Amino acid sequence: MEYINNPFCKYIFVYMQTIHITTSQNINIEYQLADLGTRIVARLLDYGVFIGIYILVSIVVLATGSFNNYSGTGQNIGIIIAIGLWLVLCVLYDLLCEIFMNGQSVGKRAMKIKVISLSGTRPGVGQYLLRWIFRVIDFGITFGSCALISVVVTDKKQRIGDVVAGTTVVSLKEKFTELVFGAPPEDYQPVYNEVAQLTDQDVVLIHDVIRNFNRTRNSALVYKLALKIKDHLKVSYPKEINEYQFLEIVLNDYNSFVAKAEV
Repeated sequence: MEYINNPFCKYIFVYMQTIHITTSQNINIEYQLADLGTRIVARLLDYGVFIGIYILVSIVVLATGSFNNYSGTGQNIGIIIAIGLWLVLCVLYDLLCEIFMNGQSVGKRAMKIKVISLSGTRPGVGQYLLRWIFRVIDFGITFGSCALISVVVTDKKQRIGDVVAGTTVVSLKEKFTELVFGAPPEDYQPVYNEVAQLTDQDVVLIHDVIRNFNRTRNSALVYKLALKIKDHLKVSYPKEINEYQFLEIVLNDYNSFVAKAEV
């Protein structure tokens, strides 16, 4: 089995504002919080998208009106409809982007930041919807001042919509900040005692692949790593579980192994 070459220790510390999250695999992770400046730049880039679409729509409407024999009233109606569609797109932009781009907008993707749930999982549609609804307060009624103050004063750098939805915005520039292997429930029964052959570096790699899958849905890496782990440990898993579930079991088993070794 190939191991990662980076000299990871059990604890990896960096000096930055972070958020501590316990994942469903009982692994505690410190994500780097997206700083205010980065979030503002991402927002400005999104405004640039709005302006670009508006210019494009205007050119199309004017060109269509000039090349066709529309009456003035008809052309005005076309412009009103186009502007109306543009406004609808601007209103729904963040909601649609975050749902279909996994917590990112065009600006967030450019700045390598994304929305995550405080539970460590991918936010649900309901959470994205709450963030979007409270944009009325964060950016509408208060002209952005409420969002600015909230991000500055809250420990997890959350605007009001984040607080209500149970989300925050993190940076993707650093894959790992601090990683601690948490203990599973006391009644947990390990499946594979062979996990004692693994090292912390191996488990970091497993967790990295799982997190990558949750972010990109790239199942190829999960499949390849599961096969390597299975061959390395000389174990098998029943047909009713898939490779992703196998890796989760390995993580929990390793957590249990580490917890017992520290007692």
